[in-house]
Amino acid sequence: MVNYPDRSEAIKLLHEYTKTDSLRRHALGVEQAMRKMANKYDGDPDEWGLTGLMHDFDYEMYPTTEDHPYRGNEILVEKGYPESITNAIMGHATYTGVPRDTKMAKSLFSVDELTGFIFAVTYVRPSKSILEVKPKSVKKKLKQKSFAASVIREDIFQSIEELGVDLTEHIQFVIDALSEKVEELGLKGTL
Repeated sequence: MVNYPDRSEAIKLLHEYTKTDSLRRHALGVEQAMRKMANKYDGDPDEWGLTGLMHDFDYEMYPTTEDHPYRGNEILVEKGYPESITNAIMGHATYTGVPRDTKMAKSLFSVDELTGFIFAVTYVRPSKSILEVKPKSVKKKLKQKSFAASVIREDIFQSIEELGVDLTEHIQFVIDALSEKVEELGLKGTL
């Protein structure tokens, strides 16, 4: 079993570096999706969850490609996070050149941008409820370049290929994962 800091310590660190609710929700959403990916691929849900939770914790403070995720990675190493987590986090940014050579790293890459995109699709629904979001509407919005323009669509498509999963099935998988935490993620809306 890998030794790593516990979730409460990770939440404190996340809150120290990330002040906006939207980026905190993103971290929680990616954490949830990663926990489900761990179940799917026989990983450790706590380890995979921490990887998702901490993947962008430094982004608000260090948003440039020169700093993110490098600065955060240095902090995590100092805090005792194992290489399995820090390498997966480094690999989620394609420009680092760190290979995604584990299922955990590939999974993080596959849920990061997609989670943010699904949040955006949810927020434009009249009900603002993820419970009404379907893969078809997510795929339709992916084709609209102006919608959630900061989401790197190429990363979504590349990650699906790397993980070897069907896009529609993967979108549904992430929607289902996020749906389990509607209250915590602010995705309940009104039905």
